[in-house]
Amino acid sequence: MISDAQKSGVIKFYDTHPINEVEILAKLAARGISSDVLTEDDLKDFDQDHYGGTEALDTLADIAGIRRDHHVLDVCSGMGGPSRWLAHRRGCRVTGLDFTASRVEAAKRLSQRARLDHLVDFVHGDATAMPLPASRYDALIGQESWLHIPDKAALISECVRVLKPGGTVAFTDIVTRSALDPPTEARLAAEMHTSNIASAESYAALLKKNGCAVVAHDDLSDDWKEILVKRLEMYRSLRDTTIAEFGEARFLEYDKAYSHFVGCFVGDKLGGVRIVARKPA
Repeated sequence: MISDAQKSGVIKFYDTHPINEVEILAKLAARGISSDVLTEDDLKDFDQDHYGGTEALDTLADIAGIRRDHHVLDVCSGMGGPSRWLAHRRGCRVTGLDFTASRVEAAKRLSQRARLDHLVDFVHGDATAMPLPASRYDALIGQESWLHIPDKAALISECVRVLKPGGTVAFTDIVTRSALDPPTEARLAAEMHTSNIASAESYAALLKKNGCAVVAHDDLSDDWKEILVKRLEMYRSLRDTTIAEFGEARFLEYDKAYSHFVGCFVGDKLGGVRIVARKPA
């Protein structure tokens, strides 16, 4: 279980995140798109708060073999962009799980606006103690969010528990490329609310310990360097809406934190991984 202090830190981080429901709707309005007649094709340029957008998500889903008849769990689903995209493009059912209540509620509203709430639902809960039954889902995804979760062993155990026999877990996450020095680790924890950032090897080991066979293990670090530098500029382009929603102090705080975070990638302290594994049938 994540501690109350850790949970409150992550919740505050996402409650005041530059990419939020208000910002998304403002971007759509600027394009002349009415929020009353949205589709996920309209939303996709703004609601995919992960690296590589829908192209990266499609690749992850292809490797995982996600099909129309599957029920997919999106662990740490945020505002639900990936959940909606999978439902929209593949016609599958998707459940999103997140413990930031404001993101869960925004995900529900955006899914209703996009008329996908018949395929997509969202649950408020902790990924290390999921309020979900065992052996429920055909596939499970996660994207660049598990770095906030301190107990990686409990996370992976829960992911495997809720999968059907033969089900697939497919995720991308931020990982360490070398041991972090204490000042860097402390700053990432304080500013980005990271916790016990895993290595790619430790994730693979946990999956194997839970009986899963790793079928894909790809290093995304070099690609993510370029993506993150561009994301920093994107966040800076949201200055006006971030200040209007949360104040200038929050914009400056986030800019400082994200600049350091990107620097850790450029300096090869952090990297990215995509791992796909299967639960025994």
